[in-house]
Amino acid sequence: MNNNDLLFFCRTYDFLHVFIPKEKSGSRHTAVTYRQGLKTFRNYVNNIAGIPTNRFEFKDCTYDFLLDYRNHLHKVDNLKAKTVNNKLATVKSYVGYASARDVSLQQYAFSVEQVPYYSEPKELQPVIEDVDALAALLHMPPNTRKGLRDKVIMSVLYDSGMRVAELVSMDVRNVCLDHNDVKLRLHGKGNKERCVVMDSKTTALIRQYMGEFHPERNRDAPFIYTVIDGKQKYMTSRNVQKLIKKYSDKVREEHDLPESVSPHTFRRTRGTMLYRDGVDLAAISVLLGHADMKTTRDHYTSPSLDQMREIANRRNNVIPKEEPLWPDDEDELSRILGLD
Repeated sequence: MNNNDLLFFCRTYDFLHVFIPKEKSGSRHTAVTYRQGLKTFRNYVNNIAGIPTNRFEFKDCTYDFLLDYRNHLHKVDNLKAKTVNNKLATVKSYVGYASARDVSLQQYAFSVEQVPYYSEPKELQPVIEDVDALAALLHMPPNTRKGLRDKVIMSVLYDSGMRVAELVSMDVRNVCLDHNDVKLRLHGKGNKERCVVMDSKTTALIRQYMGEFHPERNRDAPFIYTVIDGKQKYMTSRNVQKLIKKYSDKVREEHDLPESVSPHTFRRTRGTMLYRDGVDLAAISVLLGHADMKTTRDHYTSPSLDQMREIANRRNNVIPKEEPLWPDDEDELSRILGLD
């Protein structure tokens, strides 16, 4: 075996540029996440453990070494448990990939796989409960060219329930205008394709947007874009987050909105509202692109406050009614009874 094959980072290029996009069919967002995770690990190896990249081997990535890395991220770098777990998962996935190509590395893969993740308390992500607030947010962009773009971004995110990564990776070819309804062809996690149909109002907005931003219908152009150096570039998820924050901050002055509104808030709100309206859970799962309906059930099936009140008031006639209390003070009790 070539000694270079023992170096831990010797297979990162193939992992990031061949395995993730081609063999695993990962999205651009997935590839970026894995690359950032491995960069974080390499920085730890170099700067905290003090081991040069060309000296760090697979055998050095022991259970204890990776456990120390996990603890450092959480306790020293103050990263959230979820973020730490994602970065830990990246290292485990990479070592698993390397061991699949070289069976002599499987002992190391088994060792690192045993490093425990941090337990994460389940936190219910917020939804926009106030329908008027949601409407105000979607109507907030002005009637300008840029305002039309922003209105389309937020309306499409809500109506389709798509992930922001799915939106910003769309090309014009993914927008079907050949029928009365606009259909969007999405590529979700694992590059799984699904088609979603927009309602009449969103359809009208998209048609207006296409006429303004894509009059030539260049199929290879990004659907949502920014112009940099005279060229159309895919808008980033971060820019979408910024514009949503800008509008939600304005709406919050007069309406009740969650403290933080993100692109995922639209997705969660859409899925939750459909569930509350009685839409079949399987249909919601297909709309949202969930591989497992359990994900839909775990994260999108919270009842509304009115539904909770209705539940609370059912079969409660056995509970005693409120009655005036006899005072504990004997002198006061004597006075009430006329015995003083």
